[in-house]
Amino acid sequence: MGAVTWWQQAVLAVVILLVLWWTLPGVRAALERSRRAEQRDWRGVLLPVGVVVIFVLLLIALVR
Repeated sequence: MGAVTWWQQAVLAVVILLVLWWTLPGVRAALERSRRAEQRDWRGVLLPVGVVVIFVLLLIALVR
């Protein structure tokens, strides 16, 4: 695999900017809904994050 050229980096930068521009309204709306929520549901966030962390640690342990 060769080196990444400047035009490939430029295309990647444009794609990243377009994805950010496309998702920004949804992120803003989600943040606004989260501010207006009465009860914070941290279990809904921590459970998937914990599963991912355990899975990554398992993968690391299997590679060693």
